Parts: sequence; C-alpha cells; structure tokens
Amino acid sequence: MIQIHTQPLQAQQWLERYRGKLPVFACVLGFTATCLIPGISAAGKTPEDRQYTAIADAEFLANGVSIQPDYPLPPLIAGASPVYISRAIVAALDLPLYIFNAGLPKPPTVPHLDLDGIPAACLTTGAALPLATVERLYQQGSLWGEKLAAVTGEDSYIIIGECVVGGTTTALSLLMGLGIDAVGKVNSSHPVCNHQQKAEIARRGLAHLKLPLSPLELVAAIGDPMQIVVAGMAIAASRTCGVLLAGGTQMLAVAALIQAIRVEKGLEINTAQIVVGTTAWVANDRSGATVALADSIPQIPLISAKLSFATSQYPQLQVYEQGFVKEGVGAGGLAIAASLYQNWGQVELLDSIEQLLAASLAIAQ
Repeated sequence: MIQIHTQPLQAQQWLERYRGKLPVFACVLGFTATCLIPGISAAGKTPEDRQYTAIADAEFLANGVSIQPDYPLPPLIAGASPVYISRAIVAALDLPLYIFNAGLPKPPTVPHLDLDGIPAACLTTGAALPLATVERLYQQGSLWGEKLAAVTGEDSYIIIGECVVGGTTTALSLLMGLGIDAVGKVNSSHPVCNHQQKAEIARRGLAHLKLPLSPLELVAAIGDPMQIVVAGMAIAASRTCGVLLAGGTQMLAVAALIQAIRVEKGLEINTAQIVVGTTAWVANDRSGATVALADSIPQIPLISAKLSFATSQYPQLQVYEQGFVKEGVGAGGLAIAASLYQNWGQVELLDSIEQLLAASLAIAQ
C-alpha cells in the first residue's frame, strides 16, 4: 500500500524504522487570501465557501459526523472532502490529535492550539505576512515540535498535515522564490492543474521582491502561515523522532523551506528522520510532475499511499480517480500510517472511509 518515489534507500529505512508504531497527528490550519481569486481552487465552490473550508475540516476531523455542525463541510466543485479519509483513519486508529490555528479568519470551533498567527494577504501583494508574525510562528512551530516529540518518544513519529485553501499556489511561489524550477510541476484540487493561472499569480508576487531573501523573509512576502509553522515543527521534532509531512505540493514546498532554513541558519537537522507522504492521486497526477519536483529537493524522500477509489460505490469518491480533490488534511500520510501501524490494505481503508461517508449522507437526507 506504500510506494516509494524518490531516495529509495532512505525512504525504506524510514518505513522499516516506524512500522508498527503509533504516531500522533498534528494538523496545522492556515489561510491565504490568495484562495479568494476566482478559479484558483476547487476546495469550495465559491470564494465565500473557501473562507471557512479549514474551519469546517477541523470540526469534522475532531468530531466526525454531526447532526448540526457549526460549520458544515462546504460544497466542492466535485467529490467529497479529503477530511473523510483523515477522520476515518484518526478514529479507527484512535490517533492522538492536535489541531493548530496558524492564522485563520475565525478560530476553529473545536479544541485547538492557537499560535498567535494571522491570515495571509494575497501573495500578489508581495507582503503576505508581517515578518515579526513569521518569526513568531517559526518559534511557536519549533516549540510545539519539541513538545510533540516528547509526547511521541524517539521510537515513533509525528504526522504533520495541513489545511490551507489556495496553498498549492503559495507553495509554488515559495518554491520559485527558493530558486526551484516548479512551474508546471505542482498539483491542485482541479482535475487538470491551472498552471498558467498559478504561475502568473506567483510571478506577480515575486515581482515585488529583490531576491534573494532569507527563508523567513520569503514566507512573509509570498507565503502562508502554515508553511513556517510546519517547517519549525518538523525541524525541532526531527532531532528526536520521525516526521511524516503529510501532503503533496504544499509539503514539498515545506521540505524545500526546511532545507533553506538549515543552510541559512547553519542548523543541525536530521533529515533522515523526515519524509513527505501523499496520495497516489497526487504522486501520479498527469497534470503535474510531483516526482520530478520531489527529486529537486534533496535528502527528504517522497512516498505515497496506493489508495484507490476506483471500486467505490460512491460517486463522491470515484471522482478522485478523475483527478478531483486528490489530497488534504493529511489524508495521504494518514493512509500510510494505517498501513504501517495496522497493516491496512485497500479493503480496510476503503471500507472505513465509505462507512463514514455513508453515515454523513444518511444524516443529510
């Protein structure tokens, strides 16, 4: 159920080290006004929907199906939210769950840890976040990386997921700002990635800047609050335990940011402890070039869960096979964890996800 895409020896060693171990799951929520640009994301039909996607996902991740949620999952252009995958696995494995608010328009309605961040302005401004906010978020991420590593212990690992609508576009801008050839390689929630739109938006933001900038200055200019929190968290935790960065393009951008921070600050980082884990829909996305992008980021392997919805009885899941949605809220990394911890295969994963979706649809009727 797990495929290795880059740096096979390091990836295999990581998988063997943490097979049978129970991880903890940290989900970092953030917001960028970039998501309000028409057509930029399919994670919510309208810009208004997309303002509350992360809050709704956090509520469902923590509570599961509810008769009267404070924030119902927003309608998507097609398909069911990836949080169905995430919630099904978190509940079945009884994973310890930590939800972090890195910067949202409104606070989550479920228990969470507030990192004193703010939503990011659109990256086209070249002034997405105050530098002082980015520095504070990096410190908060580092602090919580240490705390979660202490909870996890050196024999296990932390899964770090995210929910940032529009985050693949801020990821592209960050990768470009770091000097990585990423145009045409990133993913999106659309079935065919809107590369031209993303690249144009990223270039508009970068045009304000005089490169090179320090990694934190770059996030402040054209990034989002999740990126720097996860980078700090992963750097700190990797000194003690394993780290699974659960996501696609966004976590590859974080991996590149980690490497840039390591060089700029002269830090000791045990990159052998870090992998990026995503879904097969992202890794095999023909409208992107995920593996080629991962190859350009040294020392941090890319792996994926070979979960398929081709045989699902639900059209909301079947559309994943057409390229809709693909990933989010740590879905791919959690599927990898289910395989490592419980030896779950396709049957167990699909059954747990379909049961959750069925319960949700029954309430909606």
